[in-house]
Amino acid sequence: MGEIVAFTANAPGDGVWYRFRARRAGEEFRTILDYGPDRTLEWTASESEGAYEIEVSARNLQTGDTAVAALPYLISTRVTANTPVVSGTLHPLVFLYSAPGCAAGGAMRVEFRSPEGTVQSTPAKPCTPGRSMNFYLAGMRAQTEYAARQVVMSENKSQLGEEIRFKTLEAPEGLLEMTVLQAPPAASAGILFSSPLAAPTLASDLQGNLVWFYPRELTFSTRAGQGGRFFGIIQAPGLDQSGQRVREFDLVGMTLRETNAARVNEQLIELGRRPVSGFHHEAFGLPDGRMLVLASSEQMMADVQGEGSVNVLSDTILVLDVNLQVVWVWDGFDHMDVRRVATLNETCGRGACPPLYLTQDANDWLHGNSVQLTPDGNLIFSMRHQDWLIKIDFNNGTGSGNVIWRLGKDGDFTYAGDDEFPWFSHQHDARFLDDSTIIVFDNGNYHRTVNPEANSRGQVIAIDEAGRAASLILNIDLGGYSFALGSAQKLSSGNYHFELGWLPDGSSLSVEYDGAGNLVYALRAALPRYRTFRMPTMYEP
Repeated sequence: MGEIVAFTANAPGDGVWYRFRARRAGEEFRTILDYGPDRTLEWTASESEGAYEIEVSARNLQTGDTAVAALPYLISTRVTANTPVVSGTLHPLVFLYSAPGCAAGGAMRVEFRSPEGTVQSTPAKPCTPGRSMNFYLAGMRAQTEYAARQVVMSENKSQLGEEIRFKTLEAPEGLLEMTVLQAPPAASAGILFSSPLAAPTLASDLQGNLVWFYPRELTFSTRAGQGGRFFGIIQAPGLDQSGQRVREFDLVGMTLRETNAARVNEQLIELGRRPVSGFHHEAFGLPDGRMLVLASSEQMMADVQGEGSVNVLSDTILVLDVNLQVVWVWDGFDHMDVRRVATLNETCGRGACPPLYLTQDANDWLHGNSVQLTPDGNLIFSMRHQDWLIKIDFNNGTGSGNVIWRLGKDGDFTYAGDDEFPWFSHQHDARFLDDSTIIVFDNGNYHRTVNPEANSRGQVIAIDEAGRAASLILNIDLGGYSFALGSAQKLSSGNYHFELGWLPDGSSLSVEYDGAGNLVYALRAALPRYRTFRMPTMYEP
């Protein structure tokens, strides 16, 4: 249980793509790696022991010939003598707690305690009589002794297991230099999840001590999901669309689902839709198990954004089902006015844009950078270079894709209040906090052209959708100017977390403010960070 094994497929000839799927015996196959050039799957079962089947399909791109092979594989339990055990994994800071099964109708979780007495807990799982219960333990400092025990809950009582002590291993040093500038409030705890540029995705405690890192190749991570699952994107300049990938992975770094832009394009072409160049900025899991990912698309256009022919870079929102098949598409070329150029006339070249294939550079028209589900089942989409947040008719996957409204300067809403410059610009990470409140990180690039001393801001906006009116609830000057990157989050305490992702000196700054606009915590990192998030544990986004 939990031991990762490499399964490698070989088929004769060049230009062969492989798809890997797995299942417990008697259940449906689930796609892990959709068709692409990778011929190796690294996999293990992490829930319970039993008989499994690994399947690979090979397809010759030139001839269209396919072949399928399957391998039965038996996963054995780590539990012996009906006694729980803690085992190491390939990750030095992640351990596997394995316990005997518990009675039907109950549930089990695992608590693990630091030397200082801080207790973290895994999510609870329904009891599985006759099979072991297995939990990854993560969010721990290196070379530190912890104590773990199971908690079995049934009806109105809980039964605590005996503590098992174990020690984490040595972890890589120097992944990211972080300095606490203002200590957090005494009662504050939890984890700071960071997605740096040019460094591995990692998590730290609020003092900047490493408690987790992603051990594999990734351009950046986008979001944390439920139960210790994460999403990330790989952009590979110089490779074709099969090298541009989106990935879901777990705490030990094992890939749970992955596809590539070339495979997605096969499906888009079958649907009569415009193909994409690669993925960028956003990927996360929807509540029903589907995955949403943001992609880029290119189109040569004449005399639309200036004289002559120019490559216009747009955005495509894709929704993939649990087996990574396209089930919903939103194409910016179909729904936005291409004559409305980027507000600061931005262009980008290869290396600064997502992958480009038509020309060396492009008009960076929309530059979408976040998508989130709204409380009413639609989407809110942040378009940095339009200085707009738009609401899209998604209707949980059956919507038309039409733009319902545009929030921002020259959009559909009027602003109530006397702020000299209320509108956000070149913003990041917008989301609804409830039915009528939006949080957003305002980078302030356009504001900076008007006022060279303007800083980035953390904004909470009340909106009346029916009356198309907006007003500022919170508008915090964050004390620095982040011209790119950034994130925004309301904490369970009622305070607010903002990330100034790229300051002029190349560093980044995580800050927490209370509801009155007072700074209560600040941590600086030596590198730019795409996003940071505060998490109670590694299992709770």
